[in-house]
Amino acid sequence: MAASGPSSQSEEQCPQLSTTMASPAMDDDIPGLSEPRVEASAQPPSSSPKRKRDLSSDSEDDLAELLEPDPQPVWSVETLCGLRMRLKRRRVSTVRPEHHKVFTRLLEDPVVKKFLNWDKMLRVSDKYLLSMVIAYFSRAGLFSWQYRPIHFFLALYLANDMEEDNQAPKQDIFYFLYGKSYAQRPMFHKLRFQFIRSMGWRIWVSREECEEIQAYNPDLWVWARDRTNLT
Repeated sequence: MAASGPSSQSEEQCPQLSTTMASPAMDDDIPGLSEPRVEASAQPPSSSPKRKRDLSSDSEDDLAELLEPDPQPVWSVETLCGLRMRLKRRRVSTVRPEHHKVFTRLLEDPVVKKFLNWDKMLRVSDKYLLSMVIAYFSRAGLFSWQYRPIHFFLALYLANDMEEDNQAPKQDIFYFLYGKSYAQRPMFHKLRFQFIRSMGWRIWVSREECEEIQAYNPDLWVWARDRTNLT
């Protein structure tokens, strides 16, 4: 498992990712997408008194307001012997329920659903890689309504980049989205870089966190995508 990149400084804030996916097109017998266009996402009205996140702001004061404090450590009793006890530190998950809801909503998107059906051998979308997608959503700092199918593919590509020794299968994501065309790949990599910056370069996800994410909703159908069960 690769080490994460350097910590992001709060002097610069990454721009907000807000993209939409075009309707899928057929490339021979492999389903794909027509070239996605990058456009500003219209913001729905919000009744919350909290101001929206502005990822393009360069103000350090604004950035400080957006940064949430690290969760306080939680301790639990591991063993108890007489008057002596041993405490075990439990990691507090930073993934909120809304991040799980965003992921579940994107699973119902026709393009995402078609991609998961297409990847029958789970080369790029097994349950651990999909768990990392949720972890990345929780770190990117976007509102739940801002996530689009393109964010799913950005996060999944990054998860494969971090976890897989064989880097060739992640090219399947490009082949599914764009077919044999290379025209849109530079834009995809540009958005991927912005997505990484929005997470503060925190791209390493432990196996423990992946399992905690899966345990939140163990009956979700994608958690059955286990390579060890393939025959």
